[in-house]
Amino acid sequence: MEPTRRTYQSTEQRQSETVEAVVHLCAEQDPSTLTTTRIASEVGLSQGALFKHFPNKNSLWESVAVWVSEQLTQRVFSVADQHDHADQALEAMFLAHIGFIARHPGIPRLMLGELQKPGNGAAKRIVRETLANYRQKVISLLNLGIDQQRITATIDTEAAAVLYLGAIQGLVVQGMIGGDIRSLEQAAPRIFRLFSASFQEIPDAPQT
Repeated sequence: MEPTRRTYQSTEQRQSETVEAVVHLCAEQDPSTLTTTRIASEVGLSQGALFKHFPNKNSLWESVAVWVSEQLTQRVFSVADQHDHADQALEAMFLAHIGFIARHPGIPRLMLGELQKPGNGAAKRIVRETLANYRQKVISLLNLGIDQQRITATIDTEAAAVLYLGAIQGLVVQGMIGGDIRSLEQAAPRIFRLFSASFQEIPDAPQT
């Protein structure tokens, strides 16, 4: 009888596989209750073997936060960069973000969980930096839209960026409450249309 051959995977492959497993598991349970034993079982490792690839649990969560940040910004920002007009780029980015969350429903739980943790750990800092960079991307596109005369110059870009991110976060929370994250993609175009109404100058109310 031939001995069973184990498929060799590099540390990088194991780390990548583990990170994606954590993202998947976060869709099924509260990230704060996720144990290294459960994670190791998901990827077919012993707990001891898991810690050969990650020194500790904090290191694992940091790697997960890096993966989320890179995947989100690369996929969403690259979609925006395909459009010459800023208003179209903002819409494409909005829809791509919702689509990304629909395919990875564990990510909102993970990010919210990190932001709620006390202290300022590495994973929490990465999530904060990701949101700050995202907000700056939205502001940059709004300013470009003003230069292109496709967005009114009277728009408050800071407030509009907050509203843009708030619309995404609100949609996600509604999906989490309703237990149907995947349905968000159907609602996203209608929500963006409401947001984009702010691109046009609001006429002054007639004087009485």
